[in-house]
Amino acid sequence: MLSERELKRYNRQMLMEGWGEETQKKLKSSTVFIAGAGGLGSPVAIYLAVAGVGNIRICDFDSPDWSNLNRQILHNHARIGINKAISGKTTLEELNPDINVTAFAEKITCDSVDRLVGNADIILDCMDNFPTRYILNDCAMNKGIPLVFASIWGMEGRLSFIQVPETPCLKCIYPEAPPSEVFPVVGATPGTMGSLQVIEALKYLAGVGQPHKGKLLVWNGYKTEFKSFKTYRDPECPACSKK
Repeated sequence: MLSERELKRYNRQMLMEGWGEETQKKLKSSTVFIAGAGGLGSPVAIYLAVAGVGNIRICDFDSPDWSNLNRQILHNHARIGINKAISGKTTLEELNPDINVTAFAEKITCDSVDRLVGNADIILDCMDNFPTRYILNDCAMNKGIPLVFASIWGMEGRLSFIQVPETPCLKCIYPEAPPSEVFPVVGATPGTMGSLQVIEALKYLAGVGQPHKGKLLVWNGYKTEFKSFKTYRDPECPACSKK
């Protein structure tokens, strides 16, 4: 049931066509796993929380430093040195006391991923490295749940809603991991792409609209342009060819 406070909080989104109180109850009973509480994970976590997604599992083994604060809005200067997942839980519970937030201050590995994701209905990939993204990709396929991928660079971003076997997997789209390096970024870029990840997750959880399946959305902030490219399954993909 939704409390009187929740009905007031979510009133404006319940006015949308196809939403209403029953859809809001779906969100309250849903569980999401957010991999990473950094640049992408911050807007993702915040907007899922204020939309009323009832159970948020957020994972990050790192702690914020000064160079993170231009974009990682879950944290502030007083929390430098505090684990990001724990810091994020504090922020989210202040924003919405009517949701449940579970913080995991550990690395996502092949051995830990199934336990960390748990009973989540969807995975939000907010990582900054592809080895971990591939682990999440495998976990999503094994659990039969969607993975919402996003990446950022400077004022550019990419996004895809991945749900094997309906769509290619992440390994089909990116067969090899790009080199790991410190990349430039302005805070509004993960704000943009993280917000789009939330839209994709909410559409899936609420059963409204059409997720961006089988396509890669490319955003060029320098030109304020969006382009969408069809993605294709690799029949020899080592990750999903037998799915």
